[in-house]
Amino acid sequence: MPAAARSFDTQHLPISVRESVWTGDDLAHQNHPTIPTGFDSLDASLPGGGWPTRSLTEVLSPQAPLCEWSLLGGCIPSLMEGDGQILLVSPPLPPHAGGLAQRGVHPDRLVWIRAKAPADRLWITEQLVKSNPRGAVMAWLPQARADQIRRLQVHAQSCQSPVFLFRPTGAQREASPAPLRLLASLGTGWNIHVQILKRRGTPCPDALELEAIPPQLRKVLPPRLLRSTSFSLSREEAPDARDLGRTATIQHPQRILHPH
Repeated sequence: MPAAARSFDTQHLPISVRESVWTGDDLAHQNHPTIPTGFDSLDASLPGGGWPTRSLTEVLSPQAPLCEWSLLGGCIPSLMEGDGQILLVSPPLPPHAGGLAQRGVHPDRLVWIRAKAPADRLWITEQLVKSNPRGAVMAWLPQARADQIRRLQVHAQSCQSPVFLFRPTGAQREASPAPLRLLASLGTGWNIHVQILKRRGTPCPDALELEAIPPQLRKVLPPRLLRSTSFSLSREEAPDARDLGRTATIQHPQRILHPH
């Protein structure tokens, strides 16, 4: 590359043009609002400083649903502002109302949609994204193809809420149109291990260790358990990872009711 090209100074450009220019040694600019993740180190590694809106975020994990709520729990308060809802499409296990309440998810704000067939899960996710809901869409789509994810990404560009797709780690070998792609697994103790596989901007070579203790639980745990590093789970992919999310049978929206 010529020296002149390497030393190009964007300050010489008109401001309207300069703001649209991305240089390869920087994180890409985020033109739409972002949602703080609740982890300072993760925010610093994401374009715009948080979870993107008007875009897909793809999260790969070896065993669902072990990391999802730990990873996203920190952004729940922001998503719940106003009349925001958390829309779940075919999670592998029924949501636990008590546990989610520890993360600030009130049962009235949680919508659980169960669908059996992969095509049904994909269709439901697409309709939710196209409806531009307030809150967030979280969909477990282990068998989605690249062309199907590309279609969701097109619709997500008109959605003002973050859209999260959860898939097995085996999908890492496949191309994905999702602009943001992460690999998440359980670390030791309360930590989760996060690697940013794809983002707009420079690659992120370093993995992140995030402490993911729910705030309400932190208040009551003794220091010994807060510091505990004696427990951890496998990062190996579950043998039925491609079938995760297929345990449900009802194909109609269903809300989680208050526990009695």
